[in-house]
Amino acid sequence: MKSMTGYGRAQEQRDGRDILVELRSVNSRFLEPNVRIARSYTYLEEELKSLLKTRVARGKAEIAVSVTLVDGKRADIRVNDEIVRGYLEAMRAYNMKALPGDQLCDDGDSREVRYMDWSTMVGLPDVFRIEKPQEDEDEIRADVLAVAEKALDAFIAMREAEGARLREDVEQRLVTIEENVAIVEKEAPRLTERYRERLLGKLTELLGSTQIDEQRILTEAAIFSEKTAVDEETVRLRSHIAQMREMLAEEGSVGRKLDFLVQEMNREVNTIGSKVQDVDITSVVVDMKSEIEKIREQIQNIE
Repeated sequence: MKSMTGYGRAQEQRDGRDILVELRSVNSRFLEPNVRIARSYTYLEEELKSLLKTRVARGKAEIAVSVTLVDGKRADIRVNDEIVRGYLEAMRAYNMKALPGDQLCDDGDSREVRYMDWSTMVGLPDVFRIEKPQEDEDEIRADVLAVAEKALDAFIAMREAEGARLREDVEQRLVTIEENVAIVEKEAPRLTERYRERLLGKLTELLGSTQIDEQRILTEAAIFSEKTAVDEETVRLRSHIAQMREMLAEEGSVGRKLDFLVQEMNREVNTIGSKVQDVDITSVVVDMKSEIEKIREQIQNIE
């Protein structure tokens, strides 16, 4: 069982490139993959999504990929002559207007233009032209997917670790609910006898020495017992608990099935609460509803 929340990261240098892949995900009803990658590598987007789908069923997942050249031979860096010439001519024209004639050199250039150094030139836009050689798409595909596979391994490992924690928490709450079901099963049958005694006491108080119809009391008690019987609800509740334990032990995506079971458990507990108007049992019902709500919150994180 896995959580839908996770993070994984892998970074390697392959064939002169530094490749970094990061995966992160949050809760979602379905699988919603999103890939962030440089425009020049968008042809890898669908393959990265397909890789994710092979091992992830649910969650809003983001795959961030960075590919950086670390081999200088792969890039041809040249000075953009036309741009540099344009900067020099623009500065020359400005200085011809702004400076007195005696500050011009014999060749007509201003001192500012003649002594313009590369530290100034480097900061100007488009001075350098970087030409990248044609890249081997198959090589890049193999390298990026290999690193992505390692990031996915780390991502899955974190989701499984979180899933184990969620499973342990849910199992502990199921034990608490079972204990409360046992209390209801023990106390509910006693309600009928207490109701019969209260009814008899009221009739005795009202009628005094007048003979009381025992059969009528038994009939009323039987009707009360029928209305307050929760045997079916407790049996179904125990069945749902057993099913949930089985699902928690399953591999793969179980979040939606668990969510359905939680709804069914909540329905049975609500029915018990509406049938049994007893202070002690009502308190137990409130405790069970609280535990079921906490289970529901945890299940929202399960894949």
